Amino acid sequence: MSLLTDLINLNLSDCTNKIIAEYIWIGGSGMDLRSKARTLSGPVADPSKLPKWNYDGSSTGQAPGEDSEVILYPQAIFRDPFRRGNNILVMCDAYTPAGEPIPTNKRCNAAKIFSHPDVAAEEPWYGIEQEYTLLQKDVKWPIGWPLGGYPGPQGPYYCGVGVDKAYGRDIVDSHYKACLYAGINISGINGEVMPGQWEFQVGPSIGISAGDELWVARYILERITEIAGVVLSFDPKPIQGDWNGAGAHTNYSTKSMRNDGGYEVIKKAIEKLGLRHKEHIAAYGEGNERRLTGRHETADINTFLWGVANRGASIRVGRDTEKAGKGYFEDRRPASNMDPYVVTSMIAETTILWKP
Repeated sequence: MSLLTDLINLNLSDCTNKIIAEYIWIGGSGMDLRSKARTLSGPVADPSKLPKWNYDGSSTGQAPGEDSEVILYPQAIFRDPFRRGNNILVMCDAYTPAGEPIPTNKRCNAAKIFSHPDVAAEEPWYGIEQEYTLLQKDVKWPIGWPLGGYPGPQGPYYCGVGVDKAYGRDIVDSHYKACLYAGINISGINGEVMPGQWEFQVGPSIGISAGDELWVARYILERITEIAGVVLSFDPKPIQGDWNGAGAHTNYSTKSMRNDGGYEVIKKAIEKLGLRHKEHIAAYGEGNERRLTGRHETADINTFLWGVANRGASIRVGRDTEKAGKGYFEDRRPASNMDPYVVTSMIAETTILWKP
């Protein structure tokens, strides 16, 4: 095994200028990440300088077998924390050979919204709190939980320390450092209310970069759990009963909200979000009705309400924002399995472009 480790850790720059680029894309379910690697003649820093590539869409549920070719367009580059050196991770989106975005390509429409002059002028910032659950491989039960049984009730696990409270910290810390190495704007981690559940935060990130960074952070986490022999779950309610679900709370502000008088802009934006509550809920993740029950720090899925420091609301405004009269708010509705391209662009569209 030591020879295998030595080979994995080979420093290619000692003998060649060639690099390895790992192309990443989203598969047919909208949550399954796929990737494959190719050799490039030398380092590349600009995604527009990378070659397009293709894959078999009939094997990912994204094209019929008789016309299976799907084209990958490189969109964002990150340093590769697994191969290191000059090797890179490349976030891509997917198109038909004719250049049309395939139905599961949600990035293309998001990029159009973020490039709208009115949206670009507002410089929308996002901070996404990605919750997830680590499961034992063969039984799909949270790590640290007794097989077929339950740990003690919730209470000691949130930000907990100790072998009987924090399960999987080595994975979490590995992911944290790997994201920083990759150039992802990861801003923190913490243990969550349910044991075996954790959270990382990405942001503040501007516009389309929030989606790129969250997807690549998810990819890195998938790779690390693969190495650790643990299953990664983004299910919004992995364990039924008196256990917290998993969300992807999305913090948001525009330039107008961050400037003096921004609190009034925030209130008007929240009013718009309330008017489109059903449309947002429909786009905020599969199975969210199991999580948004009005219990466990959520608002009921059919009810829209907002409040200051209220974690049982659809939208929470922080005390600091209220006091300063400007700042940001948190949309607590998105599920852990939401598509960040969809959620971030929809919030911008509703609050900036949509006219009631």
